[in-house]
Amino acid sequence: MEEKIYQLALSFTPGVGDIIFKQLVSYCGSAEKVFLASKSKLNRIPGIGQKIVNSLKNNNKTLSEAEIEFQKVTDNGCRILMYSDKEYPHRLREIYDSPPIIFYKGKADLNNSKTISIVGTRKATDYGTGVVREVIEDLKAYNPLIISGLAHGIDVSAHRNALKSGLDTVGVMATGLDIIYPYYHKKVARQMEEAGGLLTEYRMGTKPEAPHFPSRNRIIAGLSDAVIVVEAAERGGALITAELANGYSREVFAVPGNLHSSFSEGCNKLIRNHKANILTSAADIKYLLGWEDDSGSKLTPRILEDDLVELSEQGKTIVKILFENIEGVTMDELSWQAQIPVNQLSSELLTLEFKGIISSLPGKKYKING
Repeated sequence: MEEKIYQLALSFTPGVGDIIFKQLVSYCGSAEKVFLASKSKLNRIPGIGQKIVNSLKNNNKTLSEAEIEFQKVTDNGCRILMYSDKEYPHRLREIYDSPPIIFYKGKADLNNSKTISIVGTRKATDYGTGVVREVIEDLKAYNPLIISGLAHGIDVSAHRNALKSGLDTVGVMATGLDIIYPYYHKKVARQMEEAGGLLTEYRMGTKPEAPHFPSRNRIIAGLSDAVIVVEAAERGGALITAELANGYSREVFAVPGNLHSSFSEGCNKLIRNHKANILTSAADIKYLLGWEDDSGSKLTPRILEDDLVELSEQGKTIVKILFENIEGVTMDELSWQAQIPVNQLSSELLTLEFKGIISSLPGKKYKING
């Protein structure tokens, strides 16, 4: 029996969620070895209770379901990627709650060197769709993978404009790969299979249900170098994705909008609360992510000697660390590298910000200014 069938069966086992799945495979070595392990060995694995052990040992039903599912997946030209597979997106693997198994149909490299997610309201305005078009056109030279959720409005606009610009685009779905939702995006979904792909954590036949959408947003955030929120109401899925991205230490950008437009409330709030960088053009993305410019050289911070003269030794140490890591460093990492207690570090960082030498980013991250 193929290892992929055991992987599916493990994911179908009652009580085995994302973290327990990885715990079992880590201790046993593979999904197949989990099922072959003795009860005594399984009982010694931290976090594995007797109910899960019993479920693993009474596995006829789950193995049978897995064989059927495997056949459906392969018949539909889809792939099953486990978190330990080379093709599994390495960015997604980094987040603690990544799905242990994803289903993928498409040709895009999920480990593209540059990935951008674009999300927003389902009730996009002409302003919002215009911004999406401009940003994607401007990013075309950098050949990023464009990710979104195949929903109405901003999401599908991102997919369509990526296709028009010749960029790969991946839709993260809240259904099985055989159920396109909403159904009238079927045409663009089929185009994406040839120039990008479709991805989900849900098995074939899974219909859209309300809890699936917030869950899939963590995948959109986890796949990305940066998340761009174009238009969003005060509450909604786009803001959930932004919050998740901040928690995963991803860059977040928000497009400012009309103060009197309900569809700009979410973006303006993210910017106001320092949970997103303001996006005025694609140049903001290029700079903060350190992408190469048209000449092939990276944007490099320029720090003058005069800027450093009046700094404390701790301040100079911080600047040196940030200069060597131009994409930014979290406060905890800075504290460890500089060997400065967090309470002292906060004061030094504030001084450097006042002097215009560094800037704070979402997720308690700091970068050197150019």
